[in-house]
Amino acid sequence: MKFTNSIGPLVSAAVLGVLALSLASTPAAASTATATFLVSTSVAATCTVSTTPLSFGSYTGVLSQATATGTITCTNTTPYNIGLSAGLSTGATVTSRKMTGPAGALLAYSLFSDSGRTLNWGVTIGTDTVAVVGNGLGQPVTVYGQIPAGQYFAPGLYSDTITVTVTY
Repeated sequence: MKFTNSIGPLVSAAVLGVLALSLASTPAAASTATATFLVSTSVAATCTVSTTPLSFGSYTGVLSQATATGTITCTNTTPYNIGLSAGLSTGATVTSRKMTGPAGALLAYSLFSDSGRTLNWGVTIGTDTVAVVGNGLGQPVTVYGQIPAGQYFAPGLYSDTITVTVTY
């Protein structure tokens, strides 16, 4: 009689299964490499300007006063100067501004940097501009306008255009 070993193939299959599982569950050793990089920028000094109109309303020959507001936004710690031009009317200067009306009539007015209307506002840095240091936020600036009494010209619309210059 011949005996066959039927356990042998089962044991061999079990051993191979255990070996396969043990090989599959063993994590492979991981490697990493790292590097760093620099992040940088240069912040340039910059400013922006926005303004509201200066409207005197209806002038009747008596002293007339009005204000306009500008907002200047400059980078933090940036020193700047605000200047106001003479305007576009014929013969105007920063100390003798004029609005042009019907038939070329000229109505005199002034712009000041103080509420008492004593400091003329012009364009010469260190003389008649306003010096400020930026804080990174919008900084309000008030322009004080005045039309002197006693000007009687033709009725109609009088206007001028002022340029605000921020030097930084």
